[in-house]
Amino acid sequence: MKCSKCGGLAVINMRQHRLRLCAGHFVEWFVAMTQRTIEAYRMFIPADRVLVAVSGGKDSLALWDVLLRLGYQAEGLYIGLGIDEGIAYSARSLEFCHKFVAGHHPAAVLHVVDVAAEYGQAIPDLARRTQRGRGKACAVCGLVKRHIMNRIARDGGFTAIATGHNLDDEVAVLMQNTLHWQVGYLARQAPVLEERAGLARKVKPLARLYEREAAAYALVQGIEYIYDECPFARGSTTNFYKELLNQLELKSPGANSSSTCNFSGCGRPARWFLSRLRRKSCTPAPAAASRRPPGSCVPSAGCGSRTTAGQPEARFYTSAALTRPRCQKSCSSGQWRARQTHRLRVRRNTRAVTRANAARNHRPPASCSERHPCRQRGFRPHSR
Repeated sequence: MKCSKCGGLAVINMRQHRLRLCAGHFVEWFVAMTQRTIEAYRMFIPADRVLVAVSGGKDSLALWDVLLRLGYQAEGLYIGLGIDEGIAYSARSLEFCHKFVAGHHPAAVLHVVDVAAEYGQAIPDLARRTQRGRGKACAVCGLVKRHIMNRIARDGGFTAIATGHNLDDEVAVLMQNTLHWQVGYLARQAPVLEERAGLARKVKPLARLYEREAAAYALVQGIEYIYDECPFARGSTTNFYKELLNQLELKSPGANSSSTCNFSGCGRPARWFLSRLRRKSCTPAPAAASRRPPGSCVPSAGCGSRTTAGQPEARFYTSAALTRPRCQKSCSSGQWRARQTHRLRVRRNTRAVTRANAARNHRPPASCSERHPCRQRGFRPHSR
């Protein structure tokens, strides 16, 4: 297998791109694709400080290496979860992080937070004490990690938190949320999650790169990483969806990439549809009794958004649409219904005038019989 650019020995074949690259050209391509994703979604600029969440795996270490190569002010954050399960998983993960810093970027800064020292107990112990996640450690682990990442980013003055989620992770979560119709999760799934009250900005620079491409980059660059997955992640639903999507990708190269790009691309074609679904799970906020701005909504159970202020209105001009939407701008019910009725009447009158003009300009031929529908409607035949 030859490189598509130089004709040398290729180390990877990317069927979805119809591209085979050698080691040198693949590193250049991987770095360029990451930079393109950062610029396309306006994740951050070189002047911003970025906190990279590293776990000792291939994705996070490859991301950190690429950001440092591109000249970004990227600092690493490792969260010691205290997971042992007979293989010393957390201790080995931290060891690979230190090896990466010492062998590739000695000047890089790595922040280490130990959960056991921070909260008095490790993740497995916390999972056994709480009812969150029905005894599984994944739910507690995600909550604790998000809390620590947001706290470190806020206290350290970082602009964004960068995670190593790749395209395989994104398409698996998209499939899971679509099958279960999790409207709130679908509305928030994007390569960039904007900053909110108490939550830092989160970005995913590897969201357009496959997992095998990140693994190939780590191997080519000589980055040592932990091969074992988390013991609590074995048999998870996300891994099951990944296996199904890998079979789809094998039969139809590029299917996973096209699905995620079309869903959460720069244009966000599903934005209007998802915003419409978010409105259905909201209740209007009274403008007089609430301090929220007019047009906002009070989130209810299952609501995927905190507010709908500033979003474009979406109305259907049919007789069934005369029921007032639940998150409409503040106005009386009578005024809104009158405005909708007027618009519906204008639309019907316009169609009637268009049909009348078309009938007036129609002239049936003289050969039409008296029983022809044209004659019965009173049309005159053409004069010869």
